[in-house]
Amino acid sequence: MVGFDHADDAAVYQLTDDLAIVQTLDFFPPMVDDPYIFGQIAAANALSDIWAMGAVAKTALNIVCFPEKMNIEVLSQVLQGGSEKVMEAGAVLAGGHSIDDVDVKYGLSVTGIIDPRKIYKNVGSKVGDVLILTKPLGVGICCSANRVGEASQRAMDQAIQSMTTLNKYAAEVVRRYPVHACTDVTGFGFLGHLHEMLSNAHATALVYSSEVPHIPEAIHYAEEFLITGAAQRNRNFLEKNVQIEAGVPFGIEELLYDPQTSGGLLVSVPKEVGEEILRELRKLDLPCGIVGEIVPRKEKEIIVR
Repeated sequence: MVGFDHADDAAVYQLTDDLAIVQTLDFFPPMVDDPYIFGQIAAANALSDIWAMGAVAKTALNIVCFPEKMNIEVLSQVLQGGSEKVMEAGAVLAGGHSIDDVDVKYGLSVTGIIDPRKIYKNVGSKVGDVLILTKPLGVGICCSANRVGEASQRAMDQAIQSMTTLNKYAAEVVRRYPVHACTDVTGFGFLGHLHEMLSNAHATALVYSSEVPHIPEAIHYAEEFLITGAAQRNRNFLEKNVQIEAGVPFGIEELLYDPQTSGGLLVSVPKEVGEEILRELRKLDLPCGIVGEIVPRKEKEIIVR
């Protein structure tokens, strides 16, 4: 039912009239020094695609690359962190596979279930929708600053808190309302995933730069050019589709291109339910916001104000 057509977050295969399975896979090298926290982040990131489709996670398999010469206790901590997040998701860790490699890499293959009539796709935004983002931007920039010893402990604590928070809780709120499109913000950055949501929509997204939730110190790091190569690749690919209006700070502009790890859900919903969803999300202490709206097509696909 969902495959490669629109670079969606997961594949969906229908089994019966009332049941479909959702499958996804993600793994990567560490972005933090603590192996336990890395395991939590990698698992939360892999599980996220299930909720981005509107599904419920059921089983997960570990994917491990680990050097044989490294202390096995490091691997134990990575797997413990991942296992705890799978349990928090309400899913079952059913095994996995490991190989010897020169570097550590970890992630999950996750299977979920969904009613085939209630699938969220990453396309389908409609004129009149508002856009809700359920986590702050800036984790990529904070991790980049941390690698060169420039990130504060507070900024990294905020980044880790965001990356280890499951999108399960936001998804449980969102699924009570009509949803036209949904995705999670990861490697293509906010603007890259928004670009995907607008495929075939013949519409423009107006982004309110002042309403975008973000890690405060990430703006300073961006203005100091502590940014990632991946963000610049995102910019190079997208800038022909994006208009950044005068007055938008450079730091915010960089946040919008910044690749995220275990980022939040980006949801396109009818305007009349936007504020109600936001109130429900804020009850969960999630740093979220209504970050834009979908309007009739203008010269550019995305306009940042």
